[in-house]
Amino acid sequence: MARLFGTDGVRGIANEELTPLLAMQLGQAGAYVLTKEKEHKPTIMVGCDTRISGDMLANALMAGACSVGANCVYVGVIPTPAVAFLTQKYKVDAGVVISASHNPVEFNGIKFFDGDGYKLPDALEDEIESLINSQMQGVKFPIGPGVGKIKYRTDAREEYINHAIQSVKVDLSQLKIVVDCAEGAAYYTSVEALKELGGEVVAIHNNPDGTNINANCGSTHMEELQARVVYEKANIGLAFDGDADRLMAVDENGKLVDGDQIMAIVGNYLKGQGKLKKDTIVATIMSNLGFFLMADKQGLHVEKTKVGDRYVLERMKEIGASLGGEQSGHVIFLDENTTGDGLLSALHLLQVMVETGRSLSELAQVMEVLPQALVNAKVANHKKELYMEYPEIAEAIAALEEKFAGEGRVLIRPSGTEPLVRVMIEGKDYEAIQADAEELAKLIQDRMF
Repeated sequence: MARLFGTDGVRGIANEELTPLLAMQLGQAGAYVLTKEKEHKPTIMVGCDTRISGDMLANALMAGACSVGANCVYVGVIPTPAVAFLTQKYKVDAGVVISASHNPVEFNGIKFFDGDGYKLPDALEDEIESLINSQMQGVKFPIGPGVGKIKYRTDAREEYINHAIQSVKVDLSQLKIVVDCAEGAAYYTSVEALKELGGEVVAIHNNPDGTNINANCGSTHMEELQARVVYEKANIGLAFDGDADRLMAVDENGKLVDGDQIMAIVGNYLKGQGKLKKDTIVATIMSNLGFFLMADKQGLHVEKTKVGDRYVLERMKEIGASLGGEQSGHVIFLDENTTGDGLLSALHLLQVMVETGRSLSELAQVMEVLPQALVNAKVANHKKELYMEYPEIAEAIAALEEKFAGEGRVLIRPSGTEPLVRVMIEGKDYEAIQADAEELAKLIQDRMF
């Protein structure tokens, strides 16, 4: 049976795969596993993004938590990083976010944070899943005053805004900023934070109706924001995803600035200020080769991890790094929050612009983004990790690595969720690397399917 938890909690089509019954079971098992060692009656904080299925799943989950004796605090629509921050600030026992991030409206998800605001390690997720599979065997359900209750709070988002603007003190009064809120959880917090700091804000996709989240907008659909920044003659465009834990930016000319470039810009600035711990940035193997070349040139150390912000965070904690993230815009400022935080990322980027007096296009020149060609090869799911055991494939990969040595790179990665092997090649000539990627992917598919 497939593992219930993926790389970012439990995901699925709401009311079909992720049902109210499963949400209730996750509430029961999650509350029990995360709080069973507590001497007191535990409390769990719950928030969601703007999807129409959020209330249904949140209430089912909270019912489950209450049934094992946990209290819940429901903070409503709020960014994922806000739940992580508030969980640790109020010293509650766990946090839960109901969100499917950048996915379409029909999807939803449930992810847990421990009492310190960190995503759960695999072992704890496995324990929750095991308890659900055993139908809560061995768990005693309380009655009478032992049952939990739900408290509703509407002020939590203001506390998150205050935390963000106090963490990054910057005067935005000279900047015009276009903000794409993805019809998601950032629709209020990002706009209000930027206005409180004096920015001239043009907000788009900030009228969520429960069904329009991520619909041709946000960090995965940048075209409208790029055009709007140029039209408005704005200094910068900022795009969040549905739960506002990632940020992508657009410079004043309408050109995309991704997570790698944001880390390069902010990382170099913080290093110059003596505020980048160990002069280190933690990034994944999928970061652009230009990012690693930039780091060598600028005297930055880069630690590489597997793809996934949870692996970035684990490595940051292990080595004591303060900055890490992914090309997709998950950027973690560990001194200020325990997860990717789109608003903090935006404020740090804006701070560099203000303090240096340089435009975003100038700042982005710190690294050259090399073209990337990504082609998926369909393979049998049980074979996808074994591609190097096929001599023809191994020889083809070796030949390409020799061809691109010093001028590019070849990265082969089995998908974590699909029956695919992803072929990614970077180099200076896009047409050439695209042709090589397609040829290698076809070889892998022909030999392994």
